Amino acid sequence: MRFRPCIDLHAGKVKQIVGATLKDGATAAPKTNYTSSLPPSHYSRLYQRDNLRGGHVIMLGPGNEDAARDALSGWPGGLQIGGGITDENAAWWLDQGASHVIVTSHVFHDGLLDIKRLERLRSRIGRKHLVLDLSCRFRDNAYYVVTDRWQKFTRVAVTREILAELSGYCDEFLVHAVDVEGQCMGVDPALIMLLAACAEVPVTYAGGVASMGDLVLVQEAGHGRLDVTVGSALDIFGGTGLLYDEVVAFCDG
Repeated sequence: MRFRPCIDLHAGKVKQIVGATLKDGATAAPKTNYTSSLPPSHYSRLYQRDNLRGGHVIMLGPGNEDAARDALSGWPGGLQIGGGITDENAAWWLDQGASHVIVTSHVFHDGLLDIKRLERLRSRIGRKHLVLDLSCRFRDNAYYVVTDRWQKFTRVAVTREILAELSGYCDEFLVHAVDVEGQCMGVDPALIMLLAACAEVPVTYAGGVASMGDLVLVQEAGHGRLDVTVGSALDIFGGTGLLYDEVVAFCDG
């Protein structure tokens, strides 16, 4: 199990946000667990020092492009980029130093999977540079992909069949368990077991990791087939549940 670190950007700052509280056009600010005074490149250089390849830089809304470029400049080729990525700008972000682009809403819109957009994206940048974000919420006894800051349910359920189909289009999956994301309340074991049983390409699980026990659960329930992201619980993001160095050592072991 690899540790895939994150750099979440909101209003040009590195932040840790409770994902479900981030809404387009909302008058109230999202619930924020932490705002860093350090530039994004501080974190990317830290990740480079520890050789944590495949971490993700996520632009949470507009106004984060400069901060994202700063993050990528700290480790060219070492990090992935997501947030507002389309087939029109994907290649540009790769030119800025991203190893992969992460895409959700562009290929899941109007509640459905748009295969034409997905094929066009794959054609333009290649399968090996594409990560599909299948972040999901639980409803009606299934996990459904959600888009638009995780506020809109699609009609696409995360199943063995959909994971198998999409594996032919991308290099990896990134999956946030949105119902527990940013809340440091523990992981979602059922989703972890589903992903471990079905995925045919590398999968990074994110959401709710709050303690070493949660890391052990991801490792065991995921049968060693999943990678993991930790955000708000980390000491480098103001958390008290996990020390960054301990997480690096655990996942390296």
